[in-house]
Amino acid sequence: MPSFDVVSRVDLQEVDNAVNQALKEIGQRFDFKGSGTDIKRDKEGLDIRSADDFKVKAAVEVLQGKLARRGVPLKALVPGPVEPGPGGTAKQRITVQQGVQIECAREIVKLVKQSRLKVQASIQGDEVRVSGKNRDDLQTVIARIKAADFRAPLQFVNFRD
Repeated sequence: MPSFDVVSRVDLQEVDNAVNQALKEIGQRFDFKGSGTDIKRDKEGLDIRSADDFKVKAAVEVLQGKLARRGVPLKALVPGPVEPGPGGTAKQRITVQQGVQIECAREIVKLVKQSRLKVQASIQGDEVRVSGKNRDDLQTVIARIKAADFRAPLQFVNFRD
């Protein structure tokens, strides 16, 4: 029975490369001189620290440009509020979403059921598996999911006959 998986994955190596490029550009720009701007990545996301909130926002814009250039979808980034940090500095936390969130997965299953095609969708952890007897129906479902606007970047993997 043909099937495919709907997933949301971000290449963390590309995120690391974009962070390094952004830090290099920030180090060379005149408006960031002496501001102590820093970007660090951990398992859940990115921490951006700078002298004030304007420099934090500027650093986020530089980072987003580098991420977009490296092919990392910006929908996967969930920015938090700019908060005051220690010593009069400012900081911002940006979370990188990995996997399809449960609300988004339910919306995908609902969309598949509303299509009235002979396919089934099931939530399996942080991905959605869609299976059916007809390959053309599965391709129609892929087109409908792409046309719908979800809050996460979606990829279609493991297409099997």
